[in-house]
Amino acid sequence: MRWWGAMPGTSGIEALKERLGRVGVWNATLTREPAAVEREAAAEIESLGFKALWIGETPNGKESLAHASILLGATSALTVATGIASIWARDPTAAANGANALAEAYEGRFLLGLGVSHAPAVSARGHDYRRPVTAMRNYLDAMDAAEYVGPLPEPAPRVLAALRPKMLELAASRASGAHPYFVTPDHTARARAVLGPEPLLAPEQTVLLETDRDRARSIARQFTTRYLALPNYANNLRELGWTDEDLADGGSDALVDAVVVWGDPEVIAGRIQAHLDAGADHVCIQPLTGSAEELLDHLRILARADLVTI
Repeated sequence: MRWWGAMPGTSGIEALKERLGRVGVWNATLTREPAAVEREAAAEIESLGFKALWIGETPNGKESLAHASILLGATSALTVATGIASIWARDPTAAANGANALAEAYEGRFLLGLGVSHAPAVSARGHDYRRPVTAMRNYLDAMDAAEYVGPLPEPAPRVLAALRPKMLELAASRASGAHPYFVTPDHTARARAVLGPEPLLAPEQTVLLETDRDRARSIARQFTTRYLALPNYANNLRELGWTDEDLADGGSDALVDAVVVWGDPEVIAGRIQAHLDAGADHVCIQPLTGSAEELLDHLRILARADLVTI
């Protein structure tokens, strides 16, 4: 049997979809907070009705699996997902054994998201970024071959960070599905067409509770500028029809608005629904905030607007 079991059947993936719910939270800034603050934030996110919290990984932040354990230990029902644990940050056996340990300790509340990261981050760790699909396939092969001797009622499900067809195909055949980042509903529709009807599709959607157009775009453009400098994201947007002119200087207004939804809760709910209508099973919202308290302020407003129950 493979590390993650035989190819997950519809029932297993459907159970995963149910555990995640329709709307989850994506955040990369909690890693900067003390563990005590993170625990309180995770507990409140759970109390607001969100079923899943996705955590980003950076080369200079908390290690993903250790980070997940902090948040899992502070909650009782919340699923914690890595979004995304880099395959260059730990070897395949460490990833397999770490995920297995969390799956057993927290009764199926851990979801392992894996990705090939980006050339600058990979080179900073002393690796060569090339042939990412092959690198991922080889990594999954090694994970599946790893022996785990601890108790394990059920292996942790895994998803892949996938944008373009070949990685999406791998996500469909070797994982429970895909977790695309920095995407639009148009991409969600294309991803669903590649994945087929069964695998989990859980795109990230950046959101901003700001109704002033100029201020919203200024804040959003600070976010898009960073990601448009990475070829993975820029090339994916080009495939969706965006031009080099759209991608320049942090993104055209149209591109910024397509990637970051800003406005009141009703507008944000509309964008989430657009992803769901395009084929998403679960949408991970990433409020553009700094501190844990700012994140919670946004989530409280969105929860009061019944966004969790879309």
